[in-house]
Amino acid sequence: MMPTSWTRVGSWTWLLREEAAGNRGMLGNAMDTITKKDLVDRIAESTGTRRVLVKKIVQSFLDEIIAELGNGNRLEFRDFGVFEIRSRAPRVARNPKTMEEVQVPRKRTVKFKIGRLMKERLFGSEQDRITASSGQS
Repeated sequence: MMPTSWTRVGSWTWLLREEAAGNRGMLGNAMDTITKKDLVDRIAESTGTRRVLVKKIVQSFLDEIIAELGNGNRLEFRDFGVFEIRSRAPRVARNPKTMEEVQVPRKRTVKFKIGRLMKERLFGSEQDRITASSGQS
């Protein structure tokens, strides 16, 4: 039998979480989903600002990102990363059920390139990787 625990998700919602195997992230840790509400709550608590104001600011920030990407602009946040629009070429795909060829039109997608600071925090610095791969301490 797998060990389980109850975790509070919202003010009225509880989530039954399995402690064993379950979902694992890239780093081997259990991966939780953090929502916009969770971030707003954290920011409001850490800054002592009213939640309503923080929610408006966060939503305005996200709206601006969407608007700028919609205008075809590239967004660069130093050490965090870069958002940009990429265009995928039209192509021919195949319906796996009928094996019929299907024309897939050109489409735009958002690409995110991870920044230096985020890369170091998530994966360690270049020197850490070199040391680890050479077997040194």
